Amino acid sequence: MLSLRDVHVHIGKLHILQGVNLEIKPGESAALLGRNGVGKTTTLRAIMGLAPRSGGTIEFDGFDLARCAAHEVPRKGIGYVPQGRGIFPTLSVLENLMIGVPGMRDAAQQEYVLTCFPRLKERLKQAGSTLSGGEQQMLAIARCLMMRPKLIILDEPTEGIMPRLVSQIRREIHRINQSGVSILLVEQNVETALKLCPRVFLMEKGTIVHSGASHELKSQPEIVHRYLGLSH
Repeated sequence: MLSLRDVHVHIGKLHILQGVNLEIKPGESAALLGRNGVGKTTTLRAIMGLAPRSGGTIEFDGFDLARCAAHEVPRKGIGYVPQGRGIFPTLSVLENLMIGVPGMRDAAQQEYVLTCFPRLKERLKQAGSTLSGGEQQMLAIARCLMMRPKLIILDEPTEGIMPRLVSQIRREIHRINQSGVSILLVEQNVETALKLCPRVFLMEKGTIVHSGASHELKSQPEIVHRYLGLSH
């Protein structure tokens, strides 16, 4: 489904991504983990066409994403929830949901999305700025779902969110994946990542240094400590 081969990104004189190889299969949920500053967010931005590549290929369903502009990437079936959520604070919840939806209103998908996130259904007329951080995160994910994506990319979805809402967001991400949507997750909360994602990629200095099953990583504390700086 998604394939990155030897992807390089330079920002000025900095060589941020140094040959990233990564593959997400249809229906798969995978986490991209690593310390701060190793290139995780840049990898996501490169997929979405927001960080120009200086080498390598990124393909989605066999299509070379270099052939389309960044604003066209979501239309290929990739939803992106960046850090900071990216909602429009002055627009209502409903207006945020409708942004980017091509053509006529998809009432069936809207009803499905609001079933996933009932808190949003209660707040459709409220401005985005009036929602809590957790509710804004739900809105950002819900907005992606409105486009019926095949893959959703999530960058730190539980960052700065109250614990009681974190568990709800975890459940919904899991439910989305169970419905057949692939997930690529960047997450500092290793426990959340390992619970949600059966497969893990570890990144260091702009390249993937380890990939494998989450349950295997749980039994390899030396790898967790080496690349994440954690005692697990």
